Amino acid sequence: MNKGKILIVDDEVAILNMVKLVLQKEGFSSVDSCTSGEEALTLIEQYTYDLIILDIMLPGMSGYELVPQIRATSNVPIFFLSAKTSDLDKLTGFAYGCDDYIPKPFNPLEVVARVKAQLSRYLATKGHIEQERVLDYGRFQLNLQSAELIVEGKSIPCTAQIYKLLAFFCQNCNRVFTKEQLYYQVWGDDLLYDENTVMVHIRKIREKIEENPSKPQYLLTLRGLGYKMVSHGKVQR
Repeated sequence: MNKGKILIVDDEVAILNMVKLVLQKEGFSSVDSCTSGEEALTLIEQYTYDLIILDIMLPGMSGYELVPQIRATSNVPIFFLSAKTSDLDKLTGFAYGCDDYIPKPFNPLEVVARVKAQLSRYLATKGHIEQERVLDYGRFQLNLQSAELIVEGKSIPCTAQIYKLLAFFCQNCNRVFTKEQLYYQVWGDDLLYDENTVMVHIRKIREKIEENPSKPQYLLTLRGLGYKMVSHGKVQR
């Protein structure tokens, strides 16, 4: 029996049922399904999933809109399963935060193989990660359980958006993100993208965590590329 709880989200019921059936035949006993982003969010609030298979073109909330809401609280692997098949579509999917992109039509056994590979890696580290809810950067710590920022031993208040942006950086240490990617991950609507909003929040984060915000040591700018959080020997506990 394969371990792991899976959620499939697709408004094409025939495809949804086929993927669910194939996974169950391959030994995945815990597979939920729904046909809209709104239903998916309700299920995600109720249950902890180990992998999510997500169509992009959903009624109401699209897959692109759903991913950042999932990422705000979880690093669960996400697969996009979509009829959008161009290279640009695939690159866009990865930019929005998916871990794999499977174009329709697809071989169901290939989907199963990818699910098994991704789940084996995720579940191998899941128990370890769940116990390590404090990200320690030396000068500051971020407690993901209590949503608390501690700088040099003092609790520092943060607005929701500053905390979400800081948590996203800390959970994706040493990865570079553009302002557009950061906006979508935290604010969720690229149609309303405003680079000034991102820059203001980055400045506010630096004012909270850096010894000298004008010469940051943790939240760095890579000119022409974007921003990244660096570890300086960060430990998780």
